[in-house]
Amino acid sequence: MKQLIQIIEDDISVRKLLEISFKEYNFSYISCENRRVAMTMFLSHQPDLIVLDLGLPDGDGKEFIKSIRELSLVPIIVLTARDDESEIVASLDAGADDYMTKPFFVNELLARIRANLRRHSDKEALKEVYEVGELKLDISSRDVILKGELLKLTPIEYDLLKYFIINSNKTLTHKQILEEVWGIGYQNEMQYLRTYVNTLRKKIEINSTRPKLIKSVSGIGYRFSID
Repeated sequence: MKQLIQIIEDDISVRKLLEISFKEYNFSYISCENRRVAMTMFLSHQPDLIVLDLGLPDGDGKEFIKSIRELSLVPIIVLTARDDESEIVASLDAGADDYMTKPFFVNELLARIRANLRRHSDKEALKEVYEVGELKLDISSRDVILKGELLKLTPIEYDLLKYFIINSNKTLTHKQILEEVWGIGYQNEMQYLRTYVNTLRKKIEINSTRPKLIKSVSGIGYRFSID
């Protein structure tokens, strides 16, 4: 069964390019040009992934992302001409999974679509035990095993590591992490996050000064990388 992609794009030329590309690469698609129709379409069709422009005629795409996140964890890729850091951070904070700027390469977009669909599928399939190299996290027992030995983590360290691993290879903003791990009201407590990331790196990285797992994304947040 073909996977269904929802295109929300008011530029006709870009929308047509996406439609042709998705059809050629064996995806089904539905498309529209504004938020109002997009929500109706989403509720009716339940797409597997959304490709979203931010500059829509009836409002900002980030508000659409927030509305979708109240309903679904469907992967959302922002495709926009806006290239400043504040827009990237705001979109990821709102719940987008990925961000690409125009002009863009179709093959890169297709690769990102496949990667996001794969990660979403993996997250639905794997719920109890996560293994990353010699690191193993058991959700049900809350045990973390490193090189065969039980690793001692504080509750916050465990929650932080769990959030990173569940969202592996996804860029997470500082605000997202603070909200998810510490809770609402802690979005600006950057020092908390830096301190715990440094501590966690010392416990799970071979060389904490050159981390291979918890990588910093300058000005945005962190990414837990799995090759």
